[in-house]
Amino acid sequence: MRRMTFAAAVLCALVATSYAVAHGIEGAKSAKAVAGGFNAAAASVSTRTCTTSDGKAIVVTDGKYTGAATGDPDLTGPITVRARSTVNTTDGVGVVDGRFKIDVASGRDTEAAFSAVYDHGTIAGLAAGRAHDPGARLIANLSATFAAATGFTGAKIGGGTAPGSAVEVSSAGGCRPAKVRAEKSEARGAIAVLSTSSITVAGLTCAIPADKSAEVNAKFKQGDRAEIHCALANGQNTLTRIEKKH
Repeated sequence: MRRMTFAAAVLCALVATSYAVAHGIEGAKSAKAVAGGFNAAAASVSTRTCTTSDGKAIVVTDGKYTGAATGDPDLTGPITVRARSTVNTTDGVGVVDGRFKIDVASGRDTEAAFSAVYDHGTIAGLAAGRAHDPGARLIANLSATFAAATGFTGAKIGGGTAPGSAVEVSSAGGCRPAKVRAEKSEARGAIAVLSTSSITVAGLTCAIPADKSAEVNAKFKQGDRAEIHCALANGQNTLTRIEKKH
């Protein structure tokens, strides 16, 4: 996993509008401004977390987001966005990269790749691809409110005025997967309380997992001397091991 360092700086909006351009900028036969917008909700997401060497929490999310785009004909129709977000959740900044495809009413789909800066819940960046007209390129300012778990809201393809921030992404230092240390406890003595769902020994009460309940109750009874080992799971002490003591 890459280590990320971030610089908070303000960029002007990359482009005020979008342009569909035929045969490249220099050889263009025409250029026209287009604009659209969309909302796309999460259809599926997968997330992993790590910690940088300087203690920053990094969350990487791969997601598929679907919704509807509206605007110029080339930017109107069902939209599918596939994006990877890499966010320093400690500082609230990061990057979002991906592609979107708009299923326009006729002709081939409008498709573009994009790269944007994430800053405390908003993104701003640049999208480049092709319109459904076989000879037209699409270069677009892209901005939106974004949350990896839920998706894009109020997104603008062209016509946006949102500025962006600047980030530096570095591979130095590495990024360690987050580690969670289980809280453990143990007690030895007479079993004070034993039921199908819990056991109490020397003042320590632990939940008995459902798949272990019958076995524990068959081998132990109230008053028996035992040693129990428990670990915190889902917010409660849960029995992991039990031994008879004489």
